[in-house]
Amino acid sequence: MANRRPSRRDPGRRELLAYSAVFGSAFMARQGLAPASASAAQAPTVASPVQGMKKSINLWAFPYPDKWSLKECFQIARDAGFDAVEPNFNLEGEFSAESSDDEIRAVKRMADDVGIEISGVCSFLFWPYSMSHPDAERRAKGIELAGRMAEAAALLGTDNLLVVPGAVYAPWLEDPVPVPNDVCERLAREAVQELIPRAESVGVTINIENIFANGFLFSPQEMAAFVDSFESETVRVHFDTGNIMQYQFPEHWVPILGKRIKNIHLKEWDKRTQEFNLNTFRTLLDGTTNWPAVIRELERIGYEGYLTFEYFHPFEHYPEALIHQTSDALDRMLGRKA
Repeated sequence: MANRRPSRRDPGRRELLAYSAVFGSAFMARQGLAPASASAAQAPTVASPVQGMKKSINLWAFPYPDKWSLKECFQIARDAGFDAVEPNFNLEGEFSAESSDDEIRAVKRMADDVGIEISGVCSFLFWPYSMSHPDAERRAKGIELAGRMAEAAALLGTDNLLVVPGAVYAPWLEDPVPVPNDVCERLAREAVQELIPRAESVGVTINIENIFANGFLFSPQEMAAFVDSFESETVRVHFDTGNIMQYQFPEHWVPILGKRIKNIHLKEWDKRTQEFNLNTFRTLLDGTTNWPAVIRELERIGYEGYLTFEYFHPFEHYPEALIHQTSDALDRMLGRKA
């Protein structure tokens, strides 16, 4: 049997390579069709638990408000082992532009009662009300909303506000309006400069998020230069690992951005896919992000803050499974589980 000649129905090398490109070499090895890659057989890279970093999760991963209340989301996150949650500021609802100070304080008390922290404030409103939009009224509303978000963050007891300063193009909107690059940069700078005093007055940092798909701030060098240009400790970076993964690598951004990083989104991406939209992000570990390298670089810059999982698709069935699965993945990434 050992000397059996391959039959005409046996896959050839070219065919095996094609299968491997689609399914991955580790999967092919499990079928007995290809050797497993060396990396697949390596021992766990994180040798000891990572200190100082906290587990957080964005509320977009929860079926809120359709199935769960805000308090249920907080409790389920706490039960799953998260240190913190990141709520999203909306136009209306329990945590929104129509919420009074007292209503936002009530959200803070709710989190305190459950025993979970607020890692920061996020919002989708930076897209429909872009601060670099050609329409002056739309821009003005975006800046006003961002100012209110800073106040809301302070009321929640967090000093982190994620800010998208501008966009050349946002293809996920129904009516995206292209903005010339130089105009986008000028308007974004003006908007951030206007926000600084308001954020300073409430003790909140403006954390500029890298997006990449919005056509603005493509590289870590551009991001660093943009943030540094304000010469203010109030302007920092909210680093998103997934937003640049289509063509770049988060572990290369971290050492360049360094101490500018104030808060972090963890998003999984798979380089075996090419299309970029909100549906292409994956659950943690189901992708090609080199998480050991990312965590190692964060340790090297001395990052001690939140690692917030951001995901836009709650599970339709058993949504709590996603929350617990993510918590488990983070424990493994941080060396807390073998």
